[in-house]
Amino acid sequence: MALTSAKGGAVGIAAIFLTGVGLSMDAFAVAVCKGLGMSRVNWGRALVIALFFGAFQAFMPVAGWALGSQFAAIVTPVDHWVAFGLLAFIGGKMLWDAFHEEGCSEGECSAVKDAPLQLGQLLMLAVATSIDALAVGITFAFLQVNIALAAAVIGLTAFCLSFAGVVIGNYFGAKFQKGATVAGGAVLILIGAKILCEHLLQG
Repeated sequence: MALTSAKGGAVGIAAIFLTGVGLSMDAFAVAVCKGLGMSRVNWGRALVIALFFGAFQAFMPVAGWALGSQFAAIVTPVDHWVAFGLLAFIGGKMLWDAFHEEGCSEGECSAVKDAPLQLGQLLMLAVATSIDALAVGITFAFLQVNIALAAAVIGLTAFCLSFAGVVIGNYFGAKFQKGATVAGGAVLILIGAKILCEHLLQG
Protein backbone atom coordinates (compact mmCIF):
# COMPACT_ATOMS: atom_id res chain seq x y z
CA MET A 1 0.00 0.00 0.00
CA ALA A 2 1.86 3.06 -1.25
CA LEU A 3 1.01 6.70 -0.88
CA THR A 4 0.86 8.81 -4.02
CA SER A 5 0.39 12.51 -4.46
CA ALA A 6 0.01 14.01 -7.90
CA LYS A 7 0.76 17.49 -6.56
CA GLY A 8 3.42 16.37 -4.12
CA GLY A 9 1.33 17.54 -1.20
CA ALA A 10 1.90 16.63 2.40
CA VAL A 11 0.72 13.22 3.54
CA GLY A 12 -1.63 13.38 6.53
CA ILE A 13 -1.44 11.31 9.70
CA ALA A 14 -4.63 9.43 8.76
CA ALA A 15 -3.12 8.36 5.43
CA ILE A 16 0.06 7.23 7.18
CA PHE A 17 -1.98 5.23 9.70
CA LEU A 18 -3.94 3.51 6.95
CA THR A 19 -0.66 2.78 5.18
CA GLY A 20 0.60 1.24 8.41
CA VAL A 21 -2.48 -0.97 8.65
CA GLY A 22 -2.02 -2.13 5.07
CA LEU A 23 1.66 -2.85 5.57
CA SER A 24 0.95 -4.74 8.79
CA MET A 25 -1.46 -7.27 7.32
CA ASP A 26 1.26 -9.76 6.37
CA ALA A 27 2.90 -9.37 9.79
CA PHE A 28 -0.49 -9.86 11.44
CA ALA A 29 -1.08 -13.09 9.50
CA VAL A 30 2.38 -14.41 10.43
CA ALA A 31 1.80 -13.46 14.08
CA VAL A 32 -1.41 -15.48 13.98
CA CYS A 33 0.67 -18.43 12.77
CA LYS A 34 3.07 -17.98 15.70
CA GLY A 35 0.14 -17.93 18.10
CA LEU A 36 -1.07 -21.20 16.61
CA GLY A 37 2.08 -22.83 17.96
CA MET A 38 1.38 -21.97 21.60
CA SER A 39 -0.68 -24.24 23.85
CA ARG A 40 -1.61 -21.08 25.77
CA VAL A 41 -0.77 -17.41 25.35
CA ASN A 42 2.78 -16.65 26.44
CA TRP A 43 2.66 -12.89 26.92
CA GLY A 44 6.44 -12.53 26.97
CA ARG A 45 6.81 -14.28 23.62
CA ALA A 46 3.87 -12.36 22.18
CA LEU A 47 5.67 -9.16 23.19
CA VAL A 48 8.93 -10.27 21.54
CA ILE A 49 7.14 -11.22 18.33
CA ALA A 50 5.28 -7.91 18.23
CA LEU A 51 8.51 -5.99 18.91
CA PHE A 52 10.31 -7.74 16.04
CA PHE A 53 7.55 -7.01 13.54
CA GLY A 54 6.93 -3.49 14.82
CA ALA A 55 10.63 -2.60 14.80
CA PHE A 56 11.18 -3.79 11.24
CA GLN A 57 8.00 -2.16 9.97
CA ALA A 58 9.30 1.09 11.49
CA PHE A 59 12.88 0.67 10.26
CA MET A 60 12.20 -0.29 6.65
CA PRO A 61 10.41 2.94 5.64
CA VAL A 62 13.32 4.91 7.10
CA ALA A 63 15.78 2.79 5.12
CA GLY A 64 13.73 3.26 1.96
CA TRP A 65 13.43 6.98 2.58
CA ALA A 66 17.20 7.24 3.04
CA LEU A 67 17.85 5.31 -0.16
CA GLY A 68 15.33 7.38 -2.06
CA SER A 69 15.39 6.74 -5.77
CA GLN A 70 19.14 6.14 -5.88
CA PHE A 71 18.94 2.38 -5.40
CA ALA A 72 15.27 1.82 -6.21
CA ALA A 73 16.15 0.27 -9.59
CA ILE A 74 18.33 -2.32 -7.83
CA VAL A 75 16.05 -3.20 -4.91
CA THR A 76 12.64 -3.27 -6.61
CA PRO A 77 13.28 -6.09 -9.14
CA VAL A 78 14.32 -8.60 -6.45
CA ASP A 79 12.52 -7.64 -3.23
CA HIS A 80 9.48 -9.81 -3.94
CA TRP A 81 11.65 -12.85 -4.71
CA VAL A 82 13.47 -12.42 -1.40
CA ALA A 83 10.18 -12.21 0.52
CA PHE A 84 8.75 -15.24 -1.29
CA GLY A 85 11.88 -17.31 -0.72
CA LEU A 86 12.02 -16.62 3.02
CA LEU A 87 8.32 -17.25 3.63
CA ALA A 88 8.19 -20.36 1.43
CA PHE A 89 11.20 -21.83 3.22
CA ILE A 90 9.82 -21.27 6.72
CA GLY A 91 6.29 -22.33 5.76
CA GLY A 92 7.63 -25.46 4.07
CA LYS A 93 9.58 -26.37 7.19
CA MET A 94 6.44 -26.01 9.30
CA LEU A 95 4.57 -28.37 6.98
CA TRP A 96 7.45 -30.87 7.03
CA ASP A 97 7.58 -30.84 10.82
CA ALA A 98 3.81 -31.24 11.08
CA PHE A 99 3.68 -34.33 8.86
CA HIS A 100 6.90 -35.98 10.05
CA GLU A 101 6.72 -35.54 13.82
CA GLU A 102 6.38 -38.74 15.82
CA GLY A 103 3.41 -39.36 18.05
CA CYS A 104 3.58 -37.91 21.53
CA SER A 105 1.55 -37.66 24.65
CA GLU A 106 -0.50 -34.56 25.40
CA GLY A 107 2.15 -33.26 27.79
CA GLU A 108 4.98 -33.88 25.33
CA CYS A 109 3.09 -32.19 22.51
CA SER A 110 2.48 -29.16 24.71
CA ALA A 111 6.21 -28.97 25.40
CA VAL A 112 6.94 -29.02 21.65
CA LYS A 113 4.34 -26.35 20.97
CA ASP A 114 5.83 -24.14 23.66
CA ALA A 115 9.46 -24.54 22.54
CA PRO A 116 11.61 -21.38 22.84
CA LEU A 117 11.32 -18.81 20.07
CA GLN A 118 13.81 -19.23 17.25
CA LEU A 119 15.11 -15.68 16.93
CA GLY A 120 16.81 -16.39 13.60
CA GLN A 121 13.52 -17.56 12.11
CA LEU A 122 11.69 -14.62 13.65
CA LEU A 123 14.25 -12.26 12.11
CA MET A 124 13.68 -13.75 8.64
CA LEU A 125 9.91 -13.45 9.05
CA ALA A 126 10.22 -9.82 10.15
CA VAL A 127 12.39 -8.99 7.13
CA ALA A 128 10.14 -10.85 4.68
CA THR A 129 6.94 -9.17 5.91
CA SER A 130 8.45 -5.66 5.96
CA ILE A 131 9.92 -5.47 2.46
CA ASP A 132 6.85 -3.63 1.19
CA ALA A 133 7.56 -1.01 3.86
CA LEU A 134 10.95 -0.43 2.23
CA ALA A 135 9.23 0.40 -1.06
CA VAL A 136 6.82 2.73 0.75
CA GLY A 137 9.81 4.48 2.33
CA ILE A 138 11.20 5.14 -1.14
CA THR A 139 7.85 6.71 -2.01
CA PHE A 140 8.05 8.85 1.13
CA ALA A 141 11.30 10.32 -0.17
CA PHE A 142 9.32 12.08 -2.92
CA LEU A 143 6.53 13.32 -0.66
CA GLN A 144 6.36 15.87 2.15
CA VAL A 145 6.50 13.25 4.89
CA ASN A 146 7.87 13.58 8.41
CA ILE A 147 9.74 10.27 8.25
CA ALA A 148 10.23 10.02 12.01
CA LEU A 149 6.50 10.39 12.64
CA ALA A 150 5.63 8.04 9.78
CA ALA A 151 8.00 5.36 11.06
CA ALA A 152 6.61 5.69 14.59
CA VAL A 153 2.99 5.38 13.44
CA ILE A 154 3.69 2.44 11.13
CA GLY A 155 5.82 0.64 13.72
CA LEU A 156 3.28 1.10 16.52
CA THR A 157 0.45 -0.06 14.26
CA ALA A 158 2.40 -3.19 13.31
CA PHE A 159 3.26 -3.84 16.95
CA CYS A 160 -0.36 -3.69 18.09
CA LEU A 161 -1.71 -5.80 15.22
CA SER A 162 1.05 -8.39 15.62
CA PHE A 163 0.43 -8.71 19.35
CA ALA A 164 -3.28 -9.15 18.67
CA GLY A 165 -2.44 -11.70 15.97
CA VAL A 166 -0.57 -13.92 18.43
CA VAL A 167 -3.52 -13.90 20.83
CA ILE A 168 -6.03 -14.63 18.07
CA GLY A 169 -3.86 -17.41 16.65
CA ASN A 170 -3.48 -19.00 20.05
CA TYR A 171 -7.24 -19.10 20.56
CA PHE A 172 -7.68 -21.20 17.42
CA GLY A 173 -4.42 -23.11 17.76
CA ALA A 174 -5.31 -24.40 21.21
CA LYS A 175 -8.39 -25.99 19.68
CA PHE A 176 -6.94 -27.56 16.54
CA GLN A 177 -3.38 -28.60 17.52
CA LYS A 178 -1.63 -30.28 14.51
CA GLY A 179 -4.09 -28.90 11.99
CA ALA A 180 -3.19 -25.41 13.15
CA THR A 181 0.50 -26.02 12.40
CA VAL A 182 -0.36 -27.25 8.90
CA ALA A 183 -2.57 -24.21 8.35
CA GLY A 184 0.15 -21.90 9.64
CA GLY A 185 2.74 -23.28 7.24
CA ALA A 186 0.33 -23.07 4.33
CA VAL A 187 -0.54 -19.46 5.20
CA LEU A 188 3.12 -18.43 5.20
CA ILE A 189 3.63 -19.94 1.75
CA LEU A 190 0.47 -18.25 0.49
CA ILE A 191 1.60 -14.88 1.85
CA GLY A 192 4.90 -15.27 0.01
CA ALA A 193 3.07 -16.26 -3.18
CA LYS A 194 0.76 -13.25 -2.80
CA ILE A 195 3.70 -10.86 -2.49
CA LEU A 196 5.39 -12.43 -5.50
CA CYS A 197 2.26 -12.39 -7.69
CA GLU A 198 1.39 -8.80 -6.78
CA HIS A 199 4.82 -7.58 -7.85
CA LEU A 200 4.94 -9.70 -11.02
CA LEU A 201 1.49 -8.49 -12.09
CA GLN A 202 2.46 -4.89 -11.41
CA GLY A 203 5.60 -5.41 -13.50
